[in-house]
Amino acid sequence: MDSTARRRGEALLEGLYRVVMRRNSVYVTFVVLGASIGERVVDYGIYKLWEYNNMGV
Repeated sequence: MDSTARRRGEALLEGLYRVVMRRNSVYVTFVVLGASIGERVVDYGIYKLWEYNNMGV
């Protein structure tokens, strides 16, 4: 990877880290929303897999 692109990527991640970690309320909101969205995505995926494997049974 090019060193300029690497630095740009690191700066982006560092900026995101600073935004999320600046205040406790932002961090907690980020964690709660991420967990809720992640849970729905995983639950939906498992449901679809279950339906696919049990179709016609």
